[in-house]
Amino acid sequence: MNSIAFTGGGTGGHIYPGLAIASRLKESCSCRVFWIGSASGMDRAIVERAGLEFFGISSGKLRRYFSFKNFLDIFRVLAGFFAALGILRRERPALLFSKGGFVSVPPCAAAAFLKIPVFTHESDLSPGLATRINARFAERIFVPYEKSAAFFKAAEGEKVRVSGNPIRAEFAAADAARGRSFLGLGPEERILLVLGGSLGSAEINSLVKACLPELTRHYTVVHQYGEGNDGGLPAAAARYRPYASFKEEIPDVIAAAELVLCRSGAGTIWECKYLAKPMVLIPLRGSGTRGDQVENARLFQEAGAAICLDDEASLRAENLSALITSLAEDPQRRRAMGEAKIGEGDAASYITEEIINRIGRDNE
Repeated sequence: MNSIAFTGGGTGGHIYPGLAIASRLKESCSCRVFWIGSASGMDRAIVERAGLEFFGISSGKLRRYFSFKNFLDIFRVLAGFFAALGILRRERPALLFSKGGFVSVPPCAAAAFLKIPVFTHESDLSPGLATRINARFAERIFVPYEKSAAFFKAAEGEKVRVSGNPIRAEFAAADAARGRSFLGLGPEERILLVLGGSLGSAEINSLVKACLPELTRHYTVVHQYGEGNDGGLPAAAARYRPYASFKEEIPDVIAAAELVLCRSGAGTIWECKYLAKPMVLIPLRGSGTRGDQVENARLFQEAGAAICLDDEASLRAENLSALITSLAEDPQRRRAMGEAKIGEGDAASYITEEIINRIGRDNE
């Protein structure tokens, strides 16, 4: 039986799409799948909850700016490389699939050293630093949009395939009635779902608090505020339902929503788009990011699938209140946003087929 290694982590956006492919692989062929991720953080819990073997390695952060931590992290990256080398030598996978994040770089380098084929996938419009490094080792580089191919060097162009972004199988089975039951809401209740990301968002939380009287005129506000970020938020009320986080129920909760207010991480906006949800996007931006969420949000706005709020003028509470009100009162606009086309295709099936074909060539 072939083994296939996966790597990636640091955030759910670098894990959940990989799990979608791993699940499709196990359905499509007889294979063993295991994951190499960060020994610290959320990686192990998410992967093991999905039923996969997990091997933890040291993970150093790759920074584009000067920091003394860069010097220290060189040793963490080297430790991760040798740990990944040992795991790959022992487990002997037929292929390594990378979903990105800093932890993926040492396994990709180790796989290339051992002449194990490497496939990598980027979820955002433009590739992050980890993907740019991993692309040097990869035979295949999967990207979500046609525009994404332009960000790679000419020498890497033949490796690039436009696949879209993988969606977890749970979203195909998402059920709005089940989501309403989880939330304790009836079939007629209109829901505005607010998602601040896996760790929450102080910016979004503050805006929701300021806008809440106006928002609850139209909707029951279901608000995922992030673990430990509930300071200053009002208590649960008839038309306000705060949650620290969602887990397995998130596909059903999104399915139940009429409108979604969220960040613009690639995984979240693709999952909402898959369920035909109109979105108001407040991208993470500023000096602490590379601007990927702004790029994602503007791309979805250009396609008509979302409205992007990415400057201080548009992010005043009164402006957000007016926008939500206008959308609440315009069902045709919401429908058009939900039906807008962008990045269509079954990425999990496409990438799975590519992996199986590549492994098959080695087995001939």
